[in-house]
Amino acid sequence: MSDHQKPNVIVILNDDMGFSDIGCYGGEVETPNLDTLALNGLRYSQFYNTARCTPSRASLLTGLHPHQTGIGVLTYDMGPEGYVGNLSKNAVTIPEVLKGAGYSTYMSGKWHIASSLHEPSDAWPTRRGFDEFYGTIIGAGSFYSPNTLTRGEENVEHEADTDSEFFYTDAISDQAADYVKSHANQDGDAPFFLYTAYTAPHWPLHAHPEDIAKYKGRFDAGWDTLREERLARLVRSGLLDAKWGLSDRDPSQRPFDDAEDKAWLCRCMEVYAAQIDRMDQGIGRILDALDETGMADNTLIVFLSDNGGCAEDIPEDVTPSQLVEDLNIARYKTRDGRDVRIGNDRSIMPGAEDTYQSYETAWANLSNAPFRLYKHWIHEGGISTPLIMHWPNGIAEPGGLRHRPGQLTDIMATILKVTGAQYPSEYDGHAIPPCEGESMADSFTSADTTRGPLFWEHEGNAAVRDGKWKLVRKYPHDWELYDMDDDRTELNDIVAQHPDRKAKMLVQYETWANRCGVIPRAQILRVMADRNEYAFWEKPEEI
Repeated sequence: MSDHQKPNVIVILNDDMGFSDIGCYGGEVETPNLDTLALNGLRYSQFYNTARCTPSRASLLTGLHPHQTGIGVLTYDMGPEGYVGNLSKNAVTIPEVLKGAGYSTYMSGKWHIASSLHEPSDAWPTRRGFDEFYGTIIGAGSFYSPNTLTRGEENVEHEADTDSEFFYTDAISDQAADYVKSHANQDGDAPFFLYTAYTAPHWPLHAHPEDIAKYKGRFDAGWDTLREERLARLVRSGLLDAKWGLSDRDPSQRPFDDAEDKAWLCRCMEVYAAQIDRMDQGIGRILDALDETGMADNTLIVFLSDNGGCAEDIPEDVTPSQLVEDLNIARYKTRDGRDVRIGNDRSIMPGAEDTYQSYETAWANLSNAPFRLYKHWIHEGGISTPLIMHWPNGIAEPGGLRHRPGQLTDIMATILKVTGAQYPSEYDGHAIPPCEGESMADSFTSADTTRGPLFWEHEGNAAVRDGKWKLVRKYPHDWELYDMDDDRTELNDIVAQHPDRKAKMLVQYETWANRCGVIPRAQILRVMADRNEYAFWEKPEEI
C-alpha cells in the first residue's frame, strides 16, 4: 500500500458522556456533525470502554488492557506493577506504530496517562509518538483556564490566562483543524494520524451563555420522562431491541416530580448539553478542514467516549486547596481575579467561569439510559459507549448499524488492519506484549462479524462477555449473570440458574486476569491502607 493510498486516521474521544446523550444515539443534544458522520458511516450498538478515563485512554492508545500499560486505575501510584499510574515503556502507542509506517502524528486535547504533570517524562505525548502536541497533561479542570496546558513540552497556561475569549473545547477543536490544514500544506500526500481528546462534558459545568440558552426548558420534563423517551428513540433507530426494558431510576434518587430546586437541576443539564453541543461545533470545523484540503474521503474517523456518564459529584469532603494544589484540577481565581465558587451550591447557577459544579446522579442516570450504573462500574451504564466510524473510501453501507460487540483494544487492531502498519514485538529496546484487540475492519463491509470474549476489571468491578453471556461483578458483591440477547439492560440476574456457565466464565476471567496483571482489589486496598493514602474518590470504610 503506497502512502498515497493509506487512509488518514482521526480518533475523537470525549470525556464522561453517556450512551444516549448525542442526537444519533437517542439524546436531546443537538449534534448535527456527529449525526452526519453516523448517517454517512456506521453506528455500533455494543462497543465498550473500560469504565474510567485514564485506563480507557491507555487501552485505546496501546491495544492492551489497562493493567498491561501501568494504568490499573488512574495516574496515581498504587504500588504494585501495573498500578504505577504511568504509561509503561512495555507498551507501544498507535502513533509510535504509525510513524514506522510513514505517518505524521498529531494530538490535541487531554492526555492523562502520565504521572508527571509538569516535568516532561517518557510518558508524555511527544515522547510516545506524537510529532506535535497541544493540550493538557492532567485529566480535568477549568474550561476557561486549564492547568497543565502544554504545547509540545512547554507550559502555555498563559495563552489561556491572557485571552478573554479562550475556551478549552474551542482550543482543542481549532488546533485539530489547524493540524489538518498545515499537514496538507506541508506534507502533501503523506498520511496522518490525529488524536483529538476533548474534556467535554466532564465537570466542571462550563459553557457559553448562547449554547446554554439553546437548551432552556429542554430538560424540564425531568429524568423519568426523558429516560423513557430516549429508550423509545433508541428502539426506533434500531440501536436497541424493543424487548429490553428500561432499568429503574437509581434508587438513591427521587422521582423528578418530587425533586427540589428544579430550576438549578435543569440548568445543570442545560449546561452539560451545551458542553457537548460546543464539542460538536468544533468537530464540524475539523470536518470542514478535511473538506477544504480534499482529504475527507480517505480519512477514517472514529468517535467514542471514555466511559459512561459520571455520577461522581464534586467531592464535598475535599477542600479547594486539595483540588487546586494537590490534584491540579481547579483554580482559586478566575482570569479577572474573582473567587471560583467550588461545589454544588444550589443557589448558584452553573456555567460561568467563577463556578465549579457537576450535574449529579439523576442526570447521569439519564445520560446512560436505558442502562444501569455509571463510570467506575462494569455494568452497561459504565462501559457502553457510542461508537461512530466514518470512512467514505472504506465503508460500504453508509448509515448502517453494527451490533458486533467490541472494546477499546480493537481500535488499535482496526487501525493496524486498514493502514498496513506492523505491530512490533519489541520497541525502543522494550518487549511489547501482543495486541489484545481484534480488528473491526470486516464490519466496514459486512454486518455478520463476531468477536471473541471480552474482559474488564476496574477497582474490583469486573466482567466477562462471551457471546450472549455477561458475567459481571459490582465489587465487593457477588457475581451476576445476564443473557445479553434477552436482557441487555441487566434486569434479570440468572446466575442461580446457570452454575456451570458461571464456573466456566470465572475460569475465563481468572485466566485473563492472571495473564494481564490484574491484582485483586483487596490487595490494592491493603497497599493504600499501609500507606494511609486515599484518593478523593476512595472510601476508607471499604477496607
